[in-house]
Amino acid sequence: MALFLTVGCGNDVESRTSTSTAQTSNVSITTALPVPLADLFGTIEISGSSTVEPVSVRVAELFEDVAPNVVVNVDGPGTGDGFELFCLGQTDISNASRAIKPAEAEDCEAAGVEFIGLQVGIDGIAVMTNPSNSSVDCVTKEDLYALTGPESQGFSSWSDANGLILELGGKDRFPDAPLEIFGPGAESGTFDSFGEMSFKKIAKERGTEYVARPDYTSSADDNVILRGIQGSDTSLGWVGFAFAANATDVKLLDVDSGDGCITPTLDTIASGEYPLSRPLFIYVNPAKLAANSALGAYVDFYMTEASLIGAVAEVGYVPLASDAVAVTQARWATKER
Repeated sequence: MALFLTVGCGNDVESRTSTSTAQTSNVSITTALPVPLADLFGTIEISGSSTVEPVSVRVAELFEDVAPNVVVNVDGPGTGDGFELFCLGQTDISNASRAIKPAEAEDCEAAGVEFIGLQVGIDGIAVMTNPSNSSVDCVTKEDLYALTGPESQGFSSWSDANGLILELGGKDRFPDAPLEIFGPGAESGTFDSFGEMSFKKIAKERGTEYVARPDYTSSADDNVILRGIQGSDTSLGWVGFAFAANATDVKLLDVDSGDGCITPTLDTIASGEYPLSRPLFIYVNPAKLAANSALGAYVDFYMTEASLIGAVAEVGYVPLASDAVAVTQARWATKER
């Protein structure tokens, strides 16, 4: 099955086969399906990362324009919960804000579920406080470990972290102000990515786990996290950059990993200059393609530049570079496991 798309700017891709064509005002799609896309029926179940959820939803909305009889259900309970459902065979696609873990891959293998992992974009994790908090504009990885890492359990004031920061080689600089922390829970891929990108090296050197302290207010809903930060004058928290960038009444903090304070922006995330950036994925169950023509058509559509570049940028994430787009498209074309 192949689905090809021509975008209005004239960047078109030739179709290997051509049995039907569907058009919207700015998109033309030619597919090798035995029926026109407009006559295609089916249901696609997607779950997983709340970070990737907006991308898959936007792709589904665009896909609906040419395949109106296909129902795409997208849910965002978190990357880990999504993989659990996927490995049980309950979903067709799993959204993920990190690569699948070896243990999760083993669970899938034990259940006889294969997968095709496809990178679809890039995101950064934004560290935030309330705009009223004038005492901090930039944090180091040592700061993040001392404030949110496993050795910070019980710290209720920003100043409680100063001793540990000094021990790590940082500066004693935080005030005696309430430290209320809000972030994703363990079911979220952002939870795993934050610990790994923020202080994995420090945790390993100190013989601890690179996970956030357990005594903070966690939620799988990024909007709940944002409301917590907005409601506390000296709060601290983190969510995916796309959610934070569009939020009001929060202050995004620069992050210094040793080369100076870097502001999270689309450009610094795309270049990898911003220390807390990460890839975004979808995982497809190839065994379900034969029984559900709509699934293959949807993923084909996902692999077009209108989705990998247009939709990804539209919802606030960083599109892949052209060479990375080609790698993702080739992986799907060959159905590489």
